Amino acid sequence: MQKCPAIPLNDGQAIPQLGFGVWRLEEDDAPDVVGAAIKAGYRHIDTAQGYDNEAGVGRAIAEADIDRQDLFITSKLRNGHQGYDSAMRSLEESLDRLQLDYLDLFLIHWPAPAHDKYAETWKAFVELQKQGRVRSIGVSNFLPEHIQRIIAETGVVPAVNQVELHPAYQQRDIREWHRDHDIQLECYSPLGGKDTGLFENPAISEIAERHGKSAAQVIIRWHIQQNLIVLPKSSKPERAAENFDVWDFTLSADDVARLDALDRPDGKTLPQPDENNEMF
Repeated sequence: MQKCPAIPLNDGQAIPQLGFGVWRLEEDDAPDVVGAAIKAGYRHIDTAQGYDNEAGVGRAIAEADIDRQDLFITSKLRNGHQGYDSAMRSLEESLDRLQLDYLDLFLIHWPAPAHDKYAETWKAFVELQKQGRVRSIGVSNFLPEHIQRIIAETGVVPAVNQVELHPAYQQRDIREWHRDHDIQLECYSPLGGKDTGLFENPAISEIAERHGKSAAQVIIRWHIQQNLIVLPKSSKPERAAENFDVWDFTLSADDVARLDALDRPDGKTLPQPDENNEMF
């Protein structure tokens, strides 16, 4: 089984570049689906309090024949739990549901700027990292202005920012900003969803056929070759295994350029970062 490469983080830790996302995965289905993903080779599992499936993910981890230190487990703080004391309590609740002593990565799921609690929440995250309850801390759906504020108030730079990113929505402007600040980007919804039409795109289809791979594998490989952390999700074990099977081919410079050309202004499919997004 091919081992997934790891990306170094600015705090001295490292994160497996290809992870398994579990958004919209039902609690009762999580043990089987996540267990199958671990068997397929995934060692990086990405969940969130707002997904309401942490306990199911925890059962999968407990039942897997894998040492804890060989797994990288991420969760994210629910928007309604922002604030210093609330965030501290909430992390303990996540650890209980996941049956873990620590998280490898804990993220503020959304800045929710109208509530104006993300800066004090970040101070709690810094303390949780000092206590060893969390190995790495980061954010999700944050704009550079939100990140600049938390750095200014704590001096601590997030290890990662998890954002929507795929060939139809490539975020090249913020990618450069994050590189300059040594913050790794994690890409959720990396396959773009139905609205982008990426699976039916003629360029992607031709590249996939030539390499003997699926459209999804080509898109995932595009992320990997640009040093992005990528988090595809699937409730189907065979599809999850296929999405991990991306280590035996390389996109040419021309292949990459053709995918790069698919970026478009209306490519975003999920809420904007500066919305409060009470869903989570």
